[in-house]
Amino acid sequence: MITENFSKYIQQLFGIQDQQVSVCENLIKLKTIPKGRVLVRAGEINKELYFVEQGLLRQFFTDKNGKEHVLYFAPENWLLGDRNSSYFGLPTDFTIEAVEDTVVVILEPEFFINLSKEYKDAIEKSEFLLHRHIRQLQKRVSQLLGATAEERYLDFITTYPNLMMRVPQWMIASYLGITPESLSRVRRELAKKNFLPG
Repeated sequence: MITENFSKYIQQLFGIQDQQVSVCENLIKLKTIPKGRVLVRAGEINKELYFVEQGLLRQFFTDKNGKEHVLYFAPENWLLGDRNSSYFGLPTDFTIEAVEDTVVVILEPEFFINLSKEYKDAIEKSEFLLHRHIRQLQKRVSQLLGATAEERYLDFITTYPNLMMRVPQWMIASYLGITPESLSRVRRELAKKNFLPG
């Protein structure tokens, strides 16, 4: 089933008409994921991509000491998946979990390939999508390695302007690579500077 949000996303991304999205309708399905339910577990092959129709997902990995590290949040109108697993058929290192009750559009691996066969311009747009994902990863790595905790927090607010009240503090701290106590300190320091998020 093609939802209105997903149809608009694909139309804008690929520059195609509403009725043209339906050529790949057999390669998607709609699924509801209850809060706290795991959609993909580390060690599994993850060939699908997930478009968040409603709700919120997080992608994280667990280190050898059992500590979780959030790589991404995916609110409404975001795509999420593990390209290393989907393209190379390798077990994923990441777990994808619903932070809220979430409705996802699940895209089969062939979705973008088939769309590209129907609409030649879609090849260029798919490449753009891949490069945008690589750019986000590079930014994420440089933030974690070179930015201060305050800079990372401010970037989080810019990247996810509507998540402050939807995500527990410990998950935000995990995303930032700091402890919840350090996050509280950063917020206190910003409050002293009269900074108000959002």
